[in-house]
Amino acid sequence: MLRGITGFGETSRIHTTKILRLSTDLPPVVVEVVDSREKIDQIKPPRLEQIISGGLVTEQEVTVWMYRGGK
Repeated sequence: MLRGITGFGETSRIHTTKILRLSTDLPPVVVEVVDSREKIDQIKPPRLEQIISGGLVTEQEVTVWMYRGGK
């Protein structure tokens, strides 16, 4: 999960953490998920539509070139 510093939302206004720190209209949050195609397909609509009430969902293919599991 990543919190953006500045966002440009559907209201066509710039949202920043400096100006709107206590507001509910805060900058974007990005949640990234990396998993197998089969597991990602399991959460796609209609399941995602039940979880997310608003926002933008994108999908792209990635190449994982290194993974180190922790102990």
